[in-house]
Amino acid sequence: EICFPVASVTAMLETGKKLVFSEDSIRVFDEELAKKYKEMGVPEEVLEHSRKYGKEVAVHILTWAGEDNYKQTRTFPRYPVTEDIGRWKPTPPGYFDAIEPHWNVLRPFVLDSAMQFKPAPPPAYDLKPGSEFHEDLMEVYEVGENLDEEKKEIASFWDCNPFVIHHKGHLMFSEKKITPGGHWVGIAGIACQQAEADFTQSVETYAWTTLALADAFISCWDEKYRSSLIRPETVINSHIDEDWKPLLQTPPFPEYTSGHSVISTAAAHVLTHLYGDNFAFLDTTEVVFGLPPRAFPSFLVASQEAAISRLYGGIHYMPAIEQGVAQGEGVGKLIIQRLITRNPNSDQLSVDSSQ
Repeated sequence: EICFPVASVTAMLETGKKLVFSEDSIRVFDEELAKKYKEMGVPEEVLEHSRKYGKEVAVHILTWAGEDNYKQTRTFPRYPVTEDIGRWKPTPPGYFDAIEPHWNVLRPFVLDSAMQFKPAPPPAYDLKPGSEFHEDLMEVYEVGENLDEEKKEIASFWDCNPFVIHHKGHLMFSEKKITPGGHWVGIAGIACQQAEADFTQSVETYAWTTLALADAFISCWDEKYRSSLIRPETVINSHIDEDWKPLLQTPPFPEYTSGHSVISTAAAHVLTHLYGDNFAFLDTTEVVFGLPPRAFPSFLVASQEAAISRLYGGIHYMPAIEQGVAQGEGVGKLIIQRLITRNPNSDQLSVDSSQ
């Protein structure tokens, strides 16, 4: 006899140990859960069988994951930086190498390929006044010069930079915060709690959200290293204002399309599919990092704010945001079309948690 909630949590934790650095945190959490299972009256024999089954599932998942090309990309060459006009270059303050230039070779979960939702090319690099690129560039500069407090709050709330660099004299140190994907996983958790979702509904919510995030990242990164567009900060400092700084630190990878726009839109579409068009919620994900909560009338409105926040932050031109939203919508809707977690003849999930 197997208790599937126990088995599934065991599978998740065993898998997580191999994919994250905080193994000790997982171990402590697992020990606390074991005590709770006993307090809930799960028989020792059922608990043993369930945990064994969960570990078998974890082995299967990790074996399957080992074939997704991620390990192979660890040995691929670094992304070359050239002096080609309009091509991405490392940005201050860290001037880091480009992150994950080979992400597009990873095996997607639902997409047919990384190129399935290939966006239109970005406007051609052209600093001639009146050109489309020049107008987009000046928009970033002027918006950054005239930010009100509300726009600053929006940019900071959605910054989600997991590695913010600080300089104090000759000292450089980093501040770690939540990732963009982690922010949307947090929103998924808020939705589960607010809707009083049961265990299997919560599992379903996290599965849909994280699949959308994963494939959206693969889709976005495929375009980033195809177009390899230069960041606004680089162009503005070189040709308009050498002292200008964006409100947010520019991430270390090419500009087009906007990752926030792609992944937020994809996640918002699947969450809307699960919880409805008008699911109002209070996003408290960033409270632990010292930022006040923000209220949204729907997931899609939240994703729209996440997208435009990158213009306010000074790190994206508008085409990257607009095309990123369209790209993310394509990913999200495809997942809704193809992913089935419920019995088509009823409203029940395909796995009965009562077993």
